[in-house]
Amino acid sequence: MQKGKAMNPLFKLVLKVMSSPKINMQEDYPWVRKLQHFFTGRPLRENYHILDREIYSADGTHHIPVRIFYPEKKKTNDVLLFFHGGGWVIGDIDTYTKPCINMADLTGRIVYSVDYRLAPEHPFPAGLEDCYRVAEILLDHLERTGLTNYSQITLIGDSAGGNLTAAVSLLLRDKGKTIPAKQILIYPVTYWDHTEQSPYRSVQTKGFDYGLTAKKVQDYMEMYQPDIEKRKSPYVSPLMAEDLTRQPKTLILTAENDPLRDEGEAYGEALRQAGNNVKTYRLNKSVHDFITYPKFTRQIKEAYQVINQFLDE
Repeated sequence: MQKGKAMNPLFKLVLKVMSSPKINMQEDYPWVRKLQHFFTGRPLRENYHILDREIYSADGTHHIPVRIFYPEKKKTNDVLLFFHGGGWVIGDIDTYTKPCINMADLTGRIVYSVDYRLAPEHPFPAGLEDCYRVAEILLDHLERTGLTNYSQITLIGDSAGGNLTAAVSLLLRDKGKTIPAKQILIYPVTYWDHTEQSPYRSVQTKGFDYGLTAKKVQDYMEMYQPDIEKRKSPYVSPLMAEDLTRQPKTLILTAENDPLRDEGEAYGEALRQAGNNVKTYRLNKSVHDFITYPKFTRQIKEAYQVINQFLDE
């Protein structure tokens, strides 16, 4: 694990404001979505090689938008299938366009970003079904991507997207489908309880002043799956899976100052105990959401150094 510089005092102040208990995600998520779009916007499309496509759901009731990002300099034909974060409630392919451009450019790989349905309008399993559908189509129909082998597709996601990545891999295995060779989980949600009863210490020690609070995670989880018992499903909480064998080679990135840190690392250990090939890496002096930072930041440089090493192995 690398040691970084101390956290900027101004940045710490911004994080405390973002951690305000006055923000109730279950009531405030509509304006949080609007703020996200206001502050992130969309880059000028002519400056980047981006394509928008759609995949229809298995039951034909709706289409699933997929945005394809081409790197400035492609170094391989391999593809990253990306599921965005946002607690299954906020975020979409527009607010994640800049991070996906960075991902494509910094890995030299084509990135497919999935615009899955969001809670609370579409609670579990809607978002998972959309992500699974796209993964299944790409893995079983390589001609759609021009690939020659399923091992060229890596699943990757951050936060709730990391959760969806883990759940998709489990679901593919359980349905007897093709399993991707690799998956990357970036500060993933892997457990169902983020109250004071959580068994993971980071929920208590890092769950208040670092932007993403334990209360927000709990709010997101309750909107995604309102039923507490169903929240314990391995497809909502991968750490609850009784069988974690036959999973992809896995990289898990966590942040030191993140309430999700310990459960992400616990999932890595659980996968390892089940006989899988796993690497876990913690970014010190970092907080949740670092994958959305600009290219020049220390966190992005460090994260993609680890990601590229894993992808190139």
